[in-house]
Amino acid sequence: MKAIVQDTYGPPAVLRLEETDRPVPGRGEVLIRVHAAGVDQGVWHLMAGMPYAVRAVFGLRAPKTRVRGMDVAGRVESVGPDVTRFRPGDEVYGSCNGSFAEYACAKEDALAPKPRNLGFAEAAAVPVSACTALKALRDSGRVQPGQKVLVLGASGGVGTFAVQLAKAFGAHVTGVCSAAKADLVRSIGADEVLDYGQTDPTDGTRRYDVILDIAGNRPVSRLRRALTARGTLVIVGGEGGGRWIGGNQRQLGALLLSPFVGHRLSTLASTEHHNELEVLTELIEAGSVTPVVDRTYPLAEVPDAIRYLREGHVRGKIVIRL
Repeated sequence: MKAIVQDTYGPPAVLRLEETDRPVPGRGEVLIRVHAAGVDQGVWHLMAGMPYAVRAVFGLRAPKTRVRGMDVAGRVESVGPDVTRFRPGDEVYGSCNGSFAEYACAKEDALAPKPRNLGFAEAAAVPVSACTALKALRDSGRVQPGQKVLVLGASGGVGTFAVQLAKAFGAHVTGVCSAAKADLVRSIGADEVLDYGQTDPTDGTRRYDVILDIAGNRPVSRLRRALTARGTLVIVGGEGGGRWIGGNQRQLGALLLSPFVGHRLSTLASTEHHNELEVLTELIEAGSVTPVVDRTYPLAEVPDAIRYLREGHVRGKIVIRL
């Protein structure tokens, strides 16, 4: 089968299209014929091995898993022992290791039936980013109807889902993005859109019950100025912080500070599970949530897709079509 592989950490140039063996599903695994695969920042971190803390888990000198890609949508080709929820021919979506390939193996628990009203490309945009947004708002943020929610990074992969989910939970949503993406964020349901080039949403003139900071770099002290007295800050990813632990430095600081202040300061280490995917499927099929796909690329152009992602111009998600 054709797959995008890497044997060393580095820039997108380390990725190449190669013929490799088709994976064999193990116990509790499903073999998927991949129709589409999503691209997100997590793919870049694993490709680059940055921050260096990533390498402690995924391979010190080289990636343990050669094939990149996490989001996946496709049809079940075969199932391994003990799989009970799927059979060959089922249309599924979810996450796995190695979705930038014609075939990929995924754990049964990381998959759900594909929403009936989505094509494979749209479905592949959902799992990692939407599960992250769902857990950040529902579990960490505990968003309630009528609360004011601020989404920093509202036009990206996680952000576009976060805006829609917060609205589905009954919140008043303010999205922060560039002026060029304001219409998009408004079109997916934001009650108010702030251009970060013109307005500082953390200057203390506005207060929010929940702030979701996606891949930002603002100091925690500054974010707290925009919270209500008992407000909640949820940090998802982040930039800066150095080459060793990256944005985790800010997350660690927030966790250490949280017990000593009135605000609840929370971080997120998201994994995808069929329970969350099923919640998302219900919302998608009801029309409350719709994936935003910026553009699609063929499998051979995964390096170009990742370069475009890192340029910071993406609206929603990028998808690889097979």
